[in-house]
Amino acid sequence: MINLEFMINTLSLGSLYALLSLGLVLVYGILKLVNFAYGEYIMIGGYGLYFSATVLHMPWWATVLFGILAAIVTSYLTELAAFRPVRTKSANALIVTSFAVSIFLQNAVLILVSPRARAVQLPPIFSQTVNIYGAITPVRNLLIIATTITVLILLSLLMKKTVLGIAMRAAADKFTTTRLMGVPANLVISAAFIISGMLAGISSIFWIGRSASVDPVTGAAPLLIAFIATVMGGMHSPTGAVVGGFVYGLLFNVLSITLPASMISYRDAFMFVIVVLFLLFRPEGIIKGGYTEERVG
Repeated sequence: MINLEFMINTLSLGSLYALLSLGLVLVYGILKLVNFAYGEYIMIGGYGLYFSATVLHMPWWATVLFGILAAIVTSYLTELAAFRPVRTKSANALIVTSFAVSIFLQNAVLILVSPRARAVQLPPIFSQTVNIYGAITPVRNLLIIATTITVLILLSLLMKKTVLGIAMRAAADKFTTTRLMGVPANLVISAAFIISGMLAGISSIFWIGRSASVDPVTGAAPLLIAFIATVMGGMHSPTGAVVGGFVYGLLFNVLSITLPASMISYRDAFMFVIVVLFLLFRPEGIIKGGYTEERVG
């Protein structure tokens, strides 16, 4: 049944998926790389929340900042140590490197922390609910909507009003030409990874908030969702990634209320069928964007 509660849930889910997708497509726009280590940035953000709250006993606001910072630092260091040395190689080398980084981070957590899930202490507001005109919804749903709106506005201003943002947009369109005009390649690419890590860190707060736990494979599900949403929305457009995230959230919730109870477990399979249909009939996604085969060399 479509009511106010359904609309709020759909907006909150779409907001989370939009943030996930945007973090993935920002790096793809410049490097033409689907960064399969992106899910591990979310996982590291979750462990940042765990350590800062449980081990360091930080206040909740410092815990949130620590989790986001952990994801940002991890994203930047992987660009510096893993992706930069192979950036001039083939596209296959970059893809293999992203898988290697993903496996390395997962195993590092398995060895240094534990293969078991760890409980993450979150602010009490994450477990509270609110009544809006008869619709009962968790407060975290409203928080993710407000956070996503704020992040999208700030990111839009960054891209349109700052020198760095304009350079990133130009690099995503024609990297070689932008580089010949004097824009430093390392700065632009590092900025893309830092922003991607920030979005992963913010997303991890709300992703972890749904289960209040984190484990070494936490990043697998959000990575898959981000990839599917960007395919649906458009891999070559940040706007497409955001649209794809909201469309994915809408379709997911529609399937949740329309499928019989015996078929709910097949919901993900239906989503994959929808993605295949997009690839067949609309391979460029909902928002076409500026398509180019140019890759950083």
